Amino acid sequence: MNCRFCGLTLNHVVADLGFSPPSNSFLKIEDLNKVEKYYPLKVMVCDSCYLVQVDEFAQHDEIFSDDYVYFSSFSSSWLEHSKRYVDYISERIKLQSDSQVIEIASNDGYLLQYFKNKNIPVLGIEPTSNTANVAIEKGIPTRIEFFGINCACSLVKEGIKADLLLGNNVLAHVPDINDFVGGMKIVLKDNGTITMEFPHLLQLMDKNQFDTIYHEHFSYLSLRSVQKIFAHHGLSIYHVEEIPTHGGSLRIFAKHQDNKTIDVENSVIELLRKEENFGLQKISTYTEFQIKIEQIKNQFNKFLIEAKLENKKVAAYGAAAKGNTLLNYCGVRKDLLNFIVDASPHKQNKFIPGMHIPVVSEDKIKTEKPDYIVILPWNLKEEITGQLQYIHQWGGKFVVAIPNVQILQS
Repeated sequence: MNCRFCGLTLNHVVADLGFSPPSNSFLKIEDLNKVEKYYPLKVMVCDSCYLVQVDEFAQHDEIFSDDYVYFSSFSSSWLEHSKRYVDYISERIKLQSDSQVIEIASNDGYLLQYFKNKNIPVLGIEPTSNTANVAIEKGIPTRIEFFGINCACSLVKEGIKADLLLGNNVLAHVPDINDFVGGMKIVLKDNGTITMEFPHLLQLMDKNQFDTIYHEHFSYLSLRSVQKIFAHHGLSIYHVEEIPTHGGSLRIFAKHQDNKTIDVENSVIELLRKEENFGLQKISTYTEFQIKIEQIKNQFNKFLIEAKLENKKVAAYGAAAKGNTLLNYCGVRKDLLNFIVDASPHKQNKFIPGMHIPVVSEDKIKTEKPDYIVILPWNLKEEITGQLQYIHQWGGKFVVAIPNVQILQS
């Protein structure tokens, strides 16, 4: 396996989660007796550029297909985050009615709708047709294709370039990161700004967030590694912010290297120093991570088995990709976890890949009255505990497994 950025041979394992099906490949009842595709879920680190990555065993066009089940608009906290971002960035870079905003991986229009409300021209680029069509129905212009150099060149030929080019939680999702960043360079106006949000590798390792490792995430990103990739393609990161989404993410701001109207800010230097102090430029930091992962597995299985022996009912909330990684790695089936509730009708009445636990609507909680509800998307635990406060009426309790297994106090 070679580094997807610099091409060097990868020799160091960060995390080995065995074999797993793609985390969003939910099954219908008629699929349960069919053979599932399993792929190695092993994460490596490059000892030259320190890019952490999985190999592309599962092809990206297979993962991001026309029956993709993740719709961004089903999380109210994510919508609030997106609206705050739109208000903030519109003011910061002075977007006007003659500006052009392009979002890569625009999903169902969850974010671009807020620019549209400000009468700022938008264009979404989204490879999954079922989510893109929802955006189009909202009146948001959307191209159904993967972004890269070819897509960027087509846009430029049509006279479309971006004052603001943005992508939230997409940079980690692309197998050919050079093609992707090269495309951003092409479609960005001379004085334009790129913003990208992605989960921060430092937080993943510091808080044991190994469940964010899955086949959709081809790369696990530090500021240092992203800075190297962007610089290779003639782009310069000039500002960075630490934000709380997805357990701790970075929002980077980038420009063309030859754009001298914007100075690189101290935030970049300070965060690079923070990463170095944590040890992200030491191979030993990466190779010791597997021990933390195995501790979580043992704790979580111990909790579930003890609950089973005590005749307690355990359910889960949120059929998120991270939850599927956790349950498949720990080998948790419906004998230990009865069902998973999810707000999205696109996941309900289906079964999670691998472990085949049924996904149902919230009504099941009210009829079954589980003793414990495991919050799988732990990054949304405040939203979910607030929504499900009623479980305390029968003594129900909330549980999270990351960064360690704990029963939440009400």
